[in-house]
Amino acid sequence: MLICLMLGIDSWISYKTSPYIYTNIAALPTRPIGVVLGTSKYIRGGGYNEFYKQRILGAIELYRQDKIRYLLVSGDNALLSYNEPITMRKDLLKAGIPSSAIVLDYAGFRTLDSVVRANRVFDAQEFTIITQQFHCERALFIAQYQGISAQCFAVPSPENMTMVRVRELFARINTFLDLYLLHKEPKFLGPVIPIIQLPKENENNVLSP
Repeated sequence: MLICLMLGIDSWISYKTSPYIYTNIAALPTRPIGVVLGTSKYIRGGGYNEFYKQRILGAIELYRQDKIRYLLVSGDNALLSYNEPITMRKDLLKAGIPSSAIVLDYAGFRTLDSVVRANRVFDAQEFTIITQQFHCERALFIAQYQGISAQCFAVPSPENMTMVRVRELFARINTFLDLYLLHKEPKFLGPVIPIIQLPKENENNVLSP
């Protein structure tokens, strides 16, 4: 019974969010802000994280094709040696994205934090989330529950997704509980700083929690 319930929630999340997920850039509606969900650049034991790589490449392509004007890079900065937003910013700058188009959210500790803070802290009324398909579904489910207008550009996933998909099943159950039973909020909120009102010449568009 429990397994059926878990699989039912998993399928329901996929069904509810599927109309708002795009894989074709040409079909993707233009939005002012793209939210890049953070992950580690490298995997344990060494090697490049393909999830990270594809999210950065997707963000670069959306910006170059004028599908977004600003990139909000949201992730964890739990340690001095581990800072997802700064790492993403460095790689975006190397690709030629101007500093004025990159905004950092250091308090994107979880998907819920990243999605809700994009709306409440950075005043993003409509935005495009950039991540893999399975993650798109969970992020959009959070946005829908919160009444946030969001869509997602699904970037490619690695070939071997079995264990990732198993972990995602449990992450979705946790998200369901967080929203409907525990009514979780982001760890940090703070003052509202609208992204689209930040001056373009500002070279340090950064918000700390």
